[in-house]
Amino acid sequence: MWTVIYMANTRQDAEEIQNILVKEGFLVKVRPISKNNVDGTTEVLVPRSEVEEVHSILIQLGL
Repeated sequence: MWTVIYMANTRQDAEEIQNILVKEGFLVKVRPISKNNVDGTTEVLVPRSEVEEVHSILIQLGL
């Protein structure tokens, strides 16, 4: 099951976070909140089993 770990204001911000986490070895998905506005608020999701580790990385990055 996938869990939202970050809500980005733009898809570009979400993709930047996705790239950072993928480089760290995590599986990551991004999903727009609204199907009508794909460039708006976007969820960053990771598998539930990786939530704690990813959360620690986000804190280290100041996100």
